[in-house]
Amino acid sequence: MRGLARREFCLVLLRRMADVRPDLVAGALPRLGATRAEAHAAHTRWQALQHSPRGPRGLGLRTAVLGPPAELEDRRFGDFDVQVRRWPLPLWPHLYWEVLSGPGGSVLNEHLVRAPGSPIPPADAENLLVWEHVLDDVVGLPGAANADPGVVTRWELHLPGGVRAVFVWGLLQRVDQAMRRAPL
Repeated sequence: MRGLARREFCLVLLRRMADVRPDLVAGALPRLGATRAEAHAAHTRWQALQHSPRGPRGLGLRTAVLGPPAELEDRRFGDFDVQVRRWPLPLWPHLYWEVLSGPGGSVLNEHLVRAPGSPIPPADAENLLVWEHVLDDVVGLPGAANADPGVVTRWELHLPGGVRAVFVWGLLQRVDQAMRRAPL
């Protein structure tokens, strides 16, 4: 593998998703025309780029790999100006990779988000779709509470009724129902 582009970037994202849903990742590799060895090589290359003393950093690295963004938006949070960039990815045509960057191109946040016109139905606590709903679909549900899973690429939301939704790179990976205890 010589370099990285959007296909290989999908393989990089799949590496962390395989920690939670190896079954879905195994099914996704053929859709990208990729093998496990190619996925491993893409992840290794990404790590080398991130730690290279001479390579691009932050937003520069994302742009070098993903190319120009499909969407660019300036936002203001209080007195802080940021830019939001979004790229389509071949594995998830109904999603975009979103990067929120601050002054100097520092990456403040990055994850998968819903693309405009997506056919995915709205999320509700009773009907969450794995590998379809994203964090932004679920975080606004009534009673949703964030729980820190302690891993930078993951998010966890607790919903009413003991439902736990686990996300990797902003994409829903697993929905766990509360275990009911038998009466004593």
